[in-house]
Amino acid sequence: MSALLQPLVIAALLWWFSTGAILWLVRRPRTTFGWSLGLYAAVAAAATVGLMLAARDPGVTGAYVAFGCALTVWGWHEMGFLMGKLTGPRRTACPFGARGWRRFTVSAETVIHHEIALALTAALFVALTWGQPNQTGTLTFLLLLGMRLSTKLNIFLGVPNPPVTFLPTNLAYLQSYFRRARFNPLFPVSLALSIVVTILLGEAALTTGGGAQVGYGLMFMLAALGLLEHGFLMLPSPDRALWGWALGRGDRGQSKPAVQVALAATGERDQ
Repeated sequence: MSALLQPLVIAALLWWFSTGAILWLVRRPRTTFGWSLGLYAAVAAAATVGLMLAARDPGVTGAYVAFGCALTVWGWHEMGFLMGKLTGPRRTACPFGARGWRRFTVSAETVIHHEIALALTAALFVALTWGQPNQTGTLTFLLLLGMRLSTKLNIFLGVPNPPVTFLPTNLAYLQSYFRRARFNPLFPVSLALSIVVTILLGEAALTTGGGAQVGYGLMFMLAALGLLEHGFLMLPSPDRALWGWALGRGDRGQSKPAVQVALAATGERDQ
């Protein structure tokens, strides 16, 4: 059990610091977006090569390198999205009164380029690591992709606390596509699947050794944190307590009042 402590702590710290670093960067002046995203793109390209090479190493080092490389590439995608460089063709608020399929299609248009980029990257990682003994990097990226898709669908269907804290001012229009509701039928399914995945990863971490144990331990912590984030969709989230140093003071106004205004513009109301 003690052998798992290090990967658990490292995964939690990387999750906390990488999220905060991205939030800090996307809140810098827009004139910095070009060079920071370009520099990060070079790092992400190197991380892709690193993930491919680490897939050949089934040892402890290979697991850590693969996990770190997957998080690095994921972070580049997230930064591109939050900077507004990789979103979708629609960059305006949800049309007034949009409902049902119409609301789904216009919502998809706001993020479709990002979703396609993530899917293509996942396919690339599968191809680069196919048949290799260390799948930590690819599975980590797929885990992040699954958690993100689950979160997005739940936000679309309606949750009490959509994650508006993370949206910079240039993406404030996305709040109009969120729906506030006390419950949606997908949430218990998402929660159950998250619990199952977390348990399976935890069991794998406890029943293996060496590099495999480290890899499963890293992914277990990531899945547990994803499960926690799902819980924050229903309960107040401590985003500012965790990343206040990255969010700064400028986003305090982007709270519930701003969301209510945005939802009122589309005819959505709290339920």
